[in-house]
Amino acid sequence: MKTQTFLKGSFILFLSALITKALGALFKIPLTMLLGGVGMGYFGCAYGLFLPIYALSITGLSTAVASLVAKEHGAGHIQNVRKIRRTARLLFAGVGLLLSGFIWLFAVPFARSTAADTSAAYAIRMMAPAAFFGCLAAVERGYYEGLCNMYPTAISQAVESIAKVVCGLLFSHYIFTHETQVLAYFPAGTPILPIAAAAAVLGVTLSTACGVLYFFFRNLGGDGLPKAASSSASLSIGSLMRSLFQIMLPVALGSFVTNLTSLIDLCTMMRCFDHLQQTQAAALFQKFGAVAAESTFPALVYGAFSGMALTVFNLVPSVTNMFGKSVLPCAAQSWAKGQKEAVQKQLQSVLFLTALIALPAAGGLFCLSDSILTLLYPGQETACRIAAESLRSLLPGMVFLCFTMPLFSILQGIGRADLPVKYMLPCVAVKLLGNILFLQIPACSLLGAGLSTSLCYALLFGMTLFSLCRMLGMSLRGLKPILPLCYAATMSITTAYLFRNLTRAMPLPVMLLCSVGSAVVMYGVVLLLLEKTANRLREGLCLRMV
Repeated sequence: MKTQTFLKGSFILFLSALITKALGALFKIPLTMLLGGVGMGYFGCAYGLFLPIYALSITGLSTAVASLVAKEHGAGHIQNVRKIRRTARLLFAGVGLLLSGFIWLFAVPFARSTAADTSAAYAIRMMAPAAFFGCLAAVERGYYEGLCNMYPTAISQAVESIAKVVCGLLFSHYIFTHETQVLAYFPAGTPILPIAAAAAVLGVTLSTACGVLYFFFRNLGGDGLPKAASSSASLSIGSLMRSLFQIMLPVALGSFVTNLTSLIDLCTMMRCFDHLQQTQAAALFQKFGAVAAESTFPALVYGAFSGMALTVFNLVPSVTNMFGKSVLPCAAQSWAKGQKEAVQKQLQSVLFLTALIALPAAGGLFCLSDSILTLLYPGQETACRIAAESLRSLLPGMVFLCFTMPLFSILQGIGRADLPVKYMLPCVAVKLLGNILFLQIPACSLLGAGLSTSLCYALLFGMTLFSLCRMLGMSLRGLKPILPLCYAATMSITTAYLFRNLTRAMPLPVMLLCSVGSAVVMYGVVLLLLEKTANRLREGLCLRMV
């Protein structure tokens, strides 16, 4: 079976991520208009229970399957490759059923404790089957990713996104247009909003089923491997299960620990700003004006940070993370063959490609944060001003996070999935201490959570890179090709800043289009003029998976 180049695999997943993000916006915006704030609260309650379970199970599952498949495929053990798939299917079908049962059984207690309204249980229960379908789809995605074939993952994600938009919006709209008929099946006095939210969640669940259905038809044509093949060293089912969990659990825990940064912000930000209102009211008034004296000010700051600044912050890492998915099977196969130099090249290439996107994106967001947030959230001037300042303090952390996620994939590929968890724990402690320290100082209180997040991810990147370089016997000089990208990004950011000032009198969309367009052109021109960078770029484009 012909494998894909590193760039091709990354580009396929990169394009899939862009499509998924666009369809996600196409789903959320009209759904919010349908359900309103209260209805979206019911919808969000279902995700509130599902996401931690997703992080603890499905997130690590595809990584575990991809890593094992890549190693056995690289060694030529085709029989073991298929055995991994069969074992993972059976094992995690059972895990998925247990998770679905857990969500269904605890829907009412969870709704009561979080939303203080058991009506949210309708939406939670509609989300329950998604855990089962998610586990099945994760096994198939990991299998093909391990074979260096990114098309099935990309297509299944697109299929799920399209099905979510169509089914979720149609089902929710149907509930509102057939209210009398629908309420006849529910106890008297049941409000329509929880049912409409549950219908939207059912559309999300059906989209995961569509992803599994895609793999069913995809597998009818075979997996591209030889039909008759023998393995010189057959793996037992017990050893396969142990190996799957040994890789999956650290990855899942790492994903869970990463979510702790959001929990820390939730537990500290509003409390700290409430304390500042009582002890530093004059300083807050001088910085924020009359709004700082309102009782809702702490909630306003936290909402602007978590709902606006972090939303924009997460856009770039969610896209560059696709490079990590592509490099994982590369690293696993090369490491299984004892080819350290190949892993070194993969490390250099994935960091180069990540820097190619992350550096100019972070600079552009820093320059244009006010304008971008105002365009995305019109009519929320105060919240946008707070979110813009927070976003600027988050952007160094965004760059480090973009670099760190592909490094985690390499560690997982070479059998050290335990290290990300070990490194994350002290970094989360830094995040907690940073929040407690910075948020108590009125002069930098608005930057506090962002600064501590940036310090957290900077430390995480440094620890991970140092560990990888030591294991691979690689010098930091191997990262020199990234330096010209820093120069090109600086020129691009300067261009965006100048055009923003020159076109400030124009309508906001026109100003942003001119600023971003000129910055992109400048970035491309500078890259082409830097001969060494251009050569390095061509080398990255030609790198093949080994």
